[in-house]
Amino acid sequence: MSTPPVSSLTVIENLTRGTVIADRAEVARSLLARGRGLMGRTNLPAGYGLILVPESSIHMFFMRIPIDVLFVDRQHRVIGVREALPPWHPFAGVAPWRGHYVVELPVGAIRASGTEVGDKLRVTPGI
Repeated sequence: MSTPPVSSLTVIENLTRGTVIADRAEVARSLLARGRGLMGRTNLPAGYGLILVPESSIHMFFMRIPIDVLFVDRQHRVIGVREALPPWHPFAGVAPWRGHYVVELPVGAIRASGTEVGDKLRVTPGI
């Protein structure tokens, strides 16, 4: 399955916990890339992440796998966490004026990194 059009690989770190959330993330900036997200994927490798920017919500229509999701504000603070969001879930998000980007991850990535609401992230290179 082809991947959505994205920029080069990116690292997402949790500065609060001193952990790496994803070391092979991609950034989806275009409306098409953000709309497609991870639809059609049958698995996500450990260390993978997809950053949807700008974005404050997602849907899980046409998804084949559950995912972990982080909702992040302009100051790179985690303002929402959803673990193991199931396929076909109609909506998950935060208020549009609060959220700036969304990080989609393999199930277990949030727990492995210890990420919680309020944590500060760093995205390298910056978004």
